[in-house]
Amino acid sequence: MSPVDRSEDPEPSERFPAGLLFVPVRSGPAGCTARFFRTPLGGRTAVGFTSAARLTATLGTDQACIRLCEPALRALAAPLGVTTLTIDPQLSAPAADRTAATARERENSWRRWHPQHVGALRVTGAAAVAACLNLLIG
Repeated sequence: MSPVDRSEDPEPSERFPAGLLFVPVRSGPAGCTARFFRTPLGGRTAVGFTSAARLTATLGTDQACIRLCEPALRALAAPLGVTTLTIDPQLSAPAADRTAATARERENSWRRWHPQHVGALRVTGAAAVAACLNLLIG
């Protein structure tokens, strides 16, 4: 048996060029911007897909995308502190329903309190403190 030459095997930590990627984007006031995602541990990551079919299978048919090569995507993400690149993720969580959260926040907001109600709470609190002092002083 002849020895196997492993001198050409890359190290696992080496980055491989992924070629041209389908990068999910969202529209904004200045045009489209790349979407960044979170890893399961909460870190930020740039995401690219090797085919439009993989992007559609993961993010849905309404997801817009642009074509970027891996170095361009890394250069775009680096100034934002995003150093991780995930290629062809298999799963994505649905976006949070911000409308329901905003409605709950408005219902429980201190801004909805009427100034007279706040004043009544202050007067009631002051009366309770005075009553306690009367009991202590006696």
